[in-house]
Amino acid sequence: MKERNRTQEVLWLVITGALGAAQGCAPVFSDLQGARVLAPGKVEVTPSFSAVLASANGETDHAQDHLGVQVATGVSPGVELRGRAEYVKVGGLLDDGPSINWFSAGPKISLAKDRLAAYLPVAFAVNEDFDDSGLVTAAPTLLATVPLTENRTDLNFSGKALIPLSYDGDVLAAVNVGLALGSDLSCWALRPEVGILFNPGEDGYYTHASLGLSFTAR
Repeated sequence: MKERNRTQEVLWLVITGALGAAQGCAPVFSDLQGARVLAPGKVEVTPSFSAVLASANGETDHAQDHLGVQVATGVSPGVELRGRAEYVKVGGLLDDGPSINWFSAGPKISLAKDRLAAYLPVAFAVNEDFDDSGLVTAAPTLLATVPLTENRTDLNFSGKALIPLSYDGDVLAAVNVGLALGSDLSCWALRPEVGILFNPGEDGYYTHASLGLSFTAR
């Protein structure tokens, strides 16, 4: 029972994004995408890895690691649907801490072709040790892309709010910056990214360093 209660506590901290190096827990806040929207019928798959650090009171600790995959498909001109699954291991992949499964899905809508897009996912997370743990969060996101070299290098920015829907909690904010690198970005892209998550009303913050690799089926 004690272990079950600890597992529920960790899950709650992950979902609400409580900021504190002692707990070292955070919701998924990386993006690993830009403002480009897939053409109808195209499919993109992006496996990824993220390392997350928690900083508070002048100290920084390794909070968790993520293994994830995103799958996106173009459904109409200027609109794609994107789903994501993340395995989150608190303390790191080699740590004996609890793990959380994080899922999200939503539409991505072009606002300015290949330059600006809105992504509107809804996410929920569950702990693998029990079934009645799902809590729901919305994460409206604005994505911006600046091409550096034609179809070879993009500079991507994103900003988002993480809004609790099914529980009481603070609204969190996150900002990410990353690159898309490849010989032909319409086929594949290496996606390094860094970002920060914070609660505007609290001290402390999280940072992540992530790497994704996108493959697009023509």
